[in-house]
Amino acid sequence: MNRQAQAAVLFLVGAALLHAGTTNLYLRYVKAGLQPLILAAGAVLIVAALATAWYEWRARTRTKPTQDHDPAHDPAHDPAHDPAHDPAHDPAHDHAHREPRISWLLVLPLLALILVAPPALGSYSAVRAGTALQQPYGYMKLPKSDPIPLNLVDYAGRAVYDHGRSFGGRSVRFAGFVALDKSGAPYLVRMALNCCAADAQPVKVALTGKIPPVLQPDAWLQVTGTYTARVTHDPVNNGPIPYLEVTQAKPIPVPSDPYDESWNN
Repeated sequence: MNRQAQAAVLFLVGAALLHAGTTNLYLRYVKAGLQPLILAAGAVLIVAALATAWYEWRARTRTKPTQDHDPAHDPAHDPAHDPAHDPAHDPAHDHAHREPRISWLLVLPLLALILVAPPALGSYSAVRAGTALQQPYGYMKLPKSDPIPLNLVDYAGRAVYDHGRSFGGRSVRFAGFVALDKSGAPYLVRMALNCCAADAQPVKVALTGKIPPVLQPDAWLQVTGTYTARVTHDPVNNGPIPYLEVTQAKPIPVPSDPYDESWNN
C-alpha cells in the first residue's frame, strides 16, 4: 500500500475503535475498565492517519513545482526523455508497480467490527468449560435489604466458601444466562473474565425449587431465592457448584455488559 492507503486504513481502524468504545460494543471483547485505553488508542490512530496524509500531501506539493517548471527536466526539451522511448514511462512498467488491490481486503474485518456485533459467549462455551469459581480474599459488606441484590459470582463464592453465613437467612437476587448440562440439569451462568473475552470462564450456580417448566439455553433470567448447603461438582473440572433454592424467576433482556469481571477484584 502507498502512504495514502495506509492513512486510510489507519483512519478506519481508529474510527472502529472509537465506535466500539462509545457504543458499548467493546464490552463484547474486553472488560469495562479498558474503555479509556480503547478510546485513547482510537484517537491516536486517527491523529496518526491525518498526520500521514498531511505529510504525504506536503511532500507532493514541494516536489511538483520543481518538476513542472525546471527546463532541465522538461521532457519536451530532451529527446532522450521521450515517453515513447523511455522504459520508465512504459504503462506496463507502471502497472507492474501498482499496489495489489487485494490488500484492500484488510478493510473487511474493520467493516465487520463496525457493522456486525458478535454475540457474547453463552451456554455452548459454559457447558464445555469447568467452573472458574475461586475463593475470594474477603467479602464486602452486604446491604440490609431483603432480597439482597448481588451478582452471581459473589453468591457462588459466599455459598461455597462462606457457607452462606453472610446472608443471615435472607433471600438473594441475581441474574445470569441459562445453561443445561448433558442430563438437562439447569445452571445459571456468568462468564467471568480477567482482561478480554478470549480468557472468559464460566461460574455456575445450579438451580432447584420453583424453576420455570421450560428453560431455553442462553435465555437470561433474574432469580430470587435462598441459600442452600447443597453443592454439586462440575463434570468438566470437578469444581464446586453451589445450589440456589429458587422462589421466583423471570426473564430479562441481555444486559449491556454480558460478562462478569467481579471475580478477580
